Amino acid sequence: MLVSLYELGHQPLGLASPRGFLERAGFAPETLDLSVEPFSEEKVARAVLVAISVPMHTAMRLGTEAAARVRAVNPGCHLCFYGLYASLNAEYLLGTLADSVLGGEYEEPLVALAEALEAGSGEAPPGVVRRRSDGAPPAPASPYLQRLEFAQPSRGSLPLLQRYARLERDGEAHLAGYVEATRGCKHHCRHCPIPPVYGGRFFAVPVEVVLADIRQQVRAGAAHITFGDPDFLNGPGHALRTVRAMRAEFPHLTWDFTAKIEHVLKHRSLFPELGELGCLFMVSAVESLNETVLERLRKGHSRADVTEALEIARAADITLRPSLMPFTPWETLESYLELLEFIADYDLIHCVDPVHLTIRLLVPPGSDLLADDALAPYLGALDPATFSYAWTHPDPRMDHLHAEVSAAVAEAEGTGEAAEHTFQRVRALAYTAAGLPAPELRLVTSDRKPPRLTESWFC
Repeated sequence: MLVSLYELGHQPLGLASPRGFLERAGFAPETLDLSVEPFSEEKVARAVLVAISVPMHTAMRLGTEAAARVRAVNPGCHLCFYGLYASLNAEYLLGTLADSVLGGEYEEPLVALAEALEAGSGEAPPGVVRRRSDGAPPAPASPYLQRLEFAQPSRGSLPLLQRYARLERDGEAHLAGYVEATRGCKHHCRHCPIPPVYGGRFFAVPVEVVLADIRQQVRAGAAHITFGDPDFLNGPGHALRTVRAMRAEFPHLTWDFTAKIEHVLKHRSLFPELGELGCLFMVSAVESLNETVLERLRKGHSRADVTEALEIARAADITLRPSLMPFTPWETLESYLELLEFIADYDLIHCVDPVHLTIRLLVPPGSDLLADDALAPYLGALDPATFSYAWTHPDPRMDHLHAEVSAAVAEAEGTGEAAEHTFQRVRALAYTAAGLPAPELRLVTSDRKPPRLTESWFC
């Protein structure tokens, strides 16, 4: 039985991909997506192996709650966690809830684990880290980083696309699918959870496998596809081959992707074609405009680069949607205000979901930031309940502002407040924190909003 908790509001590839591998090996796994389905005691009770997908921090927090419910219903099953955050939190998981963890390219180790359990073997297959029966600490959880023979993701048993986030465009909503053309990342941003697991490696999914997955989602009603690769332009040649083939088969299909600012500049010549091939928007982890923050996070871009990337994307009629992380120990109240004014000046209010104005740095176990002496003065202890190290901002006003902005955005999302009004509230709170009057803000009002997915949370 495969369990998903949260995957950015899309139909979970974290269920579809391993299900495809398991079916190819002769298994018939059940699936359960707790983001849209109720917990099923019946399914859990008959499972020999329950594998919980934790590709992101939110899924990790929800996953431990689900695991406790699984244990209560079926204490004898083998409980496994797989995905990016399984590797990062292996020590905690194996010491509490999990019988095994899988990280990196986990699908083949998951099949091997299922086969070992079926055979009654107590050995840990390659890529599987199991709890020690004698209670001793487990061996270090090295992620599995071997190239896979990819199976087509199996989506037939998953909830319908209508249950998930949609594309909003020109006042209309469209069903959206999700694929990944590459996994891992060749970059080493310090705050990112991928480098501690993948160590600078990335793997390309064969074009024919990606197309087969797109094909089945189009048959299910998808009019738009998200390429959820950590960075779609890690392999620009592979990316182009994939979207050219998709466009040839589905000329009316639109799509979006994620890539670094530095890749926008490096591969600027590709953007006119990407726009012609149906790309509506891209997400890029701008994080901050504060040069000290960008250096500490090892982002590889500057404030000027962000401005240039906006121009490149807009010239290709592609909306650039920045993702932000404006609360770190090195962000200042002054640079937070500058970020807000940049958003207004460059007409980005509707390109930045308000939740991005609240994002606070997460420092999970294994984070590359833990080796950075610049973080040490602000770092606290690991909080097992949040799977992150606590930290305190050197300017108490910033911690207070974070709490106020987070509450305001949560309230706004609950009432469906328009993004421009939420932005104004956040801006007023920031200027008040600085003891300054907020300058007049002229909002660009238009009935036409830039395209976006309806799910705004991302970590």
